[in-house]
Amino acid sequence: MRIEQLTFTRFVAALLIVVFHFGSGDSYFNSEYIQFLFKQANVGVSYFFILSGFVMIIAYHKKNKINFIDYMISRFARIYPMYLIAILLLLVLSIISNKVNYLDVFLNIFMVQAWIPGKALAFNIPAWSLSVELFFYLLFPFLFNRFYSKISYNKLIIPILLFWLISQLLFHYFNYQTTFTSFFYNTYDLNFHPIFHLNEFLIGNLAGLYFVKKGNKTKNYDFHIIGLVTLVLIALKFPIGLNFHNGFLAILFVPIIILLSLNNGFLTKLFNKKGFIFLGEISYGLYILQFIVWVYVSDYRLEKYFGLDKAEDFLFCFFLRLLILIGLSVISYLYVEKPIRDKIKYYAQKRKKVIN
Repeated sequence: MRIEQLTFTRFVAALLIVVFHFGSGDSYFNSEYIQFLFKQANVGVSYFFILSGFVMIIAYHKKNKINFIDYMISRFARIYPMYLIAILLLLVLSIISNKVNYLDVFLNIFMVQAWIPGKALAFNIPAWSLSVELFFYLLFPFLFNRFYSKISYNKLIIPILLFWLISQLLFHYFNYQTTFTSFFYNTYDLNFHPIFHLNEFLIGNLAGLYFVKKGNKTKNYDFHIIGLVTLVLIALKFPIGLNFHNGFLAILFVPIIILLSLNNGFLTKLFNKKGFIFLGEISYGLYILQFIVWVYVSDYRLEKYFGLDKAEDFLFCFFLRLLILIGLSVISYLYVEKPIRDKIKYYAQKRKKVIN
C-alpha cells in the first residue's frame, strides 16, 4: 500500500535541507522574511523520521509477523546501494586530495557514525540520519512482532506519547546544560544520537496505526493542511526557546501526514501527478548526494574554470549546483538506485522460493 501524495513531501523536505546546508551564504536566503525557515530547515530530517515510522506501518500492517531476513533485504535494497555509491564518490576525491580518514570511512560504511561521540557528521555529513534510520529498521520487526501486531492501538497510545514527552524534556534539558558530558557524549552529540530520535519514529508508528485502524474518512482537507503548514512556519519563526531538531514538531507533522493521506482535495490531486511523484522518488539521491556535489563542484573549481566569484556569484553557483544535484539524482534513481533495488528484490524472491 502506497500513499502517493506523501511522496512529493519528501522532495520538499530534502530540498529545504539542501538550502539549510549550503544556502546560508546568500543574502536572499538570509532575508529577514524567510531566514527563519532556512535556518531551521533541518527539521526536515525530523519529518523524514516521522514519515518513515508512518510508512513502515502502512507497508506491513497486513502481516501477522515480519520475517526479519526478508524484511532487512528489502530495507537494504532501499537505502544501501546509493548510500555506498555516495561513500565511494567521496572516497575517490579524498584519496586524490590525500585527506582520507579511514576510521570515518569505516564508520560510514557500517552506518554506525551517529553512535560514536564526535563522529556523527564525519565523512558524508548528511549520512548521519541513515545511521539513525538503520537503528529504526533493526528495531521495527521486534516492535511489530511483539507489540503492534498483538496489542490494541488504544493500549499503545499512552506508552508512545509518554516516551515522546520524556524524550523532549530530556533533550531540551541537556541542550540547556551546555557543559553536559556523559558516557563520552556531549550536548552536541545528542542532536544526532539515535536514541534521542527514536521518539520521532515511534510517534510515526503510532500515526500509522491510527491511520490503518480509524483513517477511513477521505474528504477535502486542503484548508486544514494549509493551516497546519502555516502553524509550522509560525513555530519556526517564533521558537520561544524550543529546539525542534528531535521531534517536537511531531505535534504538527503527524496531523499533516494523516490529513494529507486522507485528503481528496486539490493538494492530493496535485501531488499525485507523475512529475511530483517522480520528484519524491529522487529525493533520496538528492539528500545523500548533496555533500558530494558541493565537494566536487567546489568554489575553487567554479572560480578556476568558470570565473565565478564565491561572494558575487553565490546565488548563481548555488542553483547551478542544485541543478547538477537534481540531474545526478534523476540519473542515479533511473540507472542505479531503482535497477539495483529491483535486482536485489528479484534475487531475494528467488531465494525465498528455493527455501520454500
